[in-house]
Amino acid sequence: MALRDTEDRIAANSTANDLADASAAHVRGLIRKGEITGQTGGMALGQMQGNLAILPADLALDFARYCQRNPKPCPLVGVSDTGDPMLPTLGVDIDIRSDVSSYNIYRDGALADSVNDISDLWRDDLVTFVLGCSFSFEEALLADGVPLRHLEADYLVPMYRSNIATTPAGPFAGPVVVSMRPMPVSEAIRAVEVTARFPMMHGTPVHMGDPAGIGIADIDNPDWGDVPEIRAGEIPVFWACGVTPQAAVQAAKPALCITHTPGSMLITDLPSGRPA
Repeated sequence: MALRDTEDRIAANSTANDLADASAAHVRGLIRKGEITGQTGGMALGQMQGNLAILPADLALDFARYCQRNPKPCPLVGVSDTGDPMLPTLGVDIDIRSDVSSYNIYRDGALADSVNDISDLWRDDLVTFVLGCSFSFEEALLADGVPLRHLEADYLVPMYRSNIATTPAGPFAGPVVVSMRPMPVSEAIRAVEVTARFPMMHGTPVHMGDPAGIGIADIDNPDWGDVPEIRAGEIPVFWACGVTPQAAVQAAKPALCITHTPGSMLITDLPSGRPA
């Protein structure tokens, strides 16, 4: 996948910078109005961002078991009541039908569409799951002086299917999807120490070094996100990623599943846990 064109990268970076100190409610309001339709990294700093999976109620218990059995890639932070689009445990006036900037629509396990609002798709049998997101631990890394290339260069963090298997539950199974951030070994060691404090946001890396060690044949060909820039003296560092359920959905093939588009997260009112 190629990098976004220059104008798109500049626009996205400008938006994130302008909204870094904004409240979660303010950013969600802009998303709800359709004024933000892309990735949400760097916005409403200090607030937890979450990955999304919406499924019919007859699959909800199996998916909850899948998250419970795979807490590293699928740290569950919120679940809605059946048929209720609101998420009061995660924030005030969160409407999951409109408060995520971009949604992926899967039908029978295949990606059918990407949209900015799912009000016309909402049904009384749908259950929303929100999972912890690495955007939150990135704040802590930056606060601790660990640089992050994808933020410096303004590209979407690359994500890959690994050969690490998740523990199945019902029809849900598949590989752990990993996100990758390149850094010198000294910074990688520090990153392990910092992210250990965030188990609900994927915690410590699952692998460092040779991508082939976790089944990634071509580091320049991510399954999601942008092509990374890895400089001399750096190693790739891989974390479990909340896109993992999207791979599981492709295996389970539910008639309908709605997820976030990678990089476009739900911004909650929960604190990210970054240092003050």
